[in-house]
Amino acid sequence: MATNEERRKVLQMVEEGKLTPEDGARLLSALGAVEEDAPSAAGIDAPTGTMNGRHFRVRVTNAVTGQQKVSVNIPLGLVDFGLRFVPQNEKFDAAAMREALRTGMTGRIVDVMDDEKGDRVEIFIE
Repeated sequence: MATNEERRKVLQMVEEGKLTPEDGARLLSALGAVEEDAPSAAGIDAPTGTMNGRHFRVRVTNAVTGQQKVSVNIPLGLVDFGLRFVPQNEKFDAAAMREALRTGMTGRIVDVMDDEKGDRVEIFIE
């Protein structure tokens, strides 16, 4: 179920220019749909329960101070739905990511250090 905090984060991302208004509207629509009927609205055709109650967590921390700059939890059903709109390219295989989500992958999947800004970006599936 989508929370007000998740909706606020989407609106904040639009305000900051990280998302276009159209993308923000689609995400807000999907969040509303997830709240009403999670499996069909999120487009989950995986075995029952594979994504239910699980989250895609993005955490950005300043490596020098240790201060957390970003912490966002997104329901996996919404991530699966959003990945349908990511074009295939040689740097990112959206179809492979969707399959990994459906098979129940958990734990840290990304741990990257941005040396220029001094930020550590971690992505987890919980």
